[in-house]
Amino acid sequence: MNRLNKNPVFSEKSEVWQQFKKGNFLALQALMEQYGRFLFSYGSKYSDDADFIKDCIQDLFLEMWQKRAELNDNVVIKAYLLACLRRQIQRAIDIRRMKPGHLTTNADHFSVEFSVNPNLVEDETARQVVGNVQRLIEQLPKRQQEVVYLKFFQELDRDHIAVVMRTAPQSVSNLLQEAIRYFRCQWKAGFSLISLLSMVF
Repeated sequence: MNRLNKNPVFSEKSEVWQQFKKGNFLALQALMEQYGRFLFSYGSKYSDDADFIKDCIQDLFLEMWQKRAELNDNVVIKAYLLACLRRQIQRAIDIRRMKPGHLTTNADHFSVEFSVNPNLVEDETARQVVGNVQRLIEQLPKRQQEVVYLKFFQELDRDHIAVVMRTAPQSVSNLLQEAIRYFRCQWKAGFSLISLLSMVF
């Protein structure tokens, strides 16, 4: 068994994934430590119930561990985990709906609440600009919000976003183009859209 680094940086062909599939518990822990924050951030866009999202993440890793031998050898780990968590949340919400008197959020209603990074936006004018961008993003349809989030905040490419959202790559392109077209119609100042998005998380 190869020795794993304490804080490894994973890639598509990571040794950690192979060790995880072989039943190396340290590899499972490493995956949870590396991707837990990203998963929680993504899951929180579907529900503001932090305990519910944490339970979904724990159930996700438990199910993966139990079925590890059946998983594909070559995956893009981040995209794969986000896609699995999306399905896990939907299943959990469907189960909740079946319980009498229990109200819950629809997992199709992706909602992004942005905040300004004060280290990147010190000037008051720039802060107002970013505030305007935030409001524009929050006015987008939910699926466009999700595409923008996955593209600019999770840094996934078109094909990986399609995997997460369980849609066609061309649909991802269309949603992203519609969102950018909306920004350009609403935003007249000479600022770079990409630069502005990088100031918000």
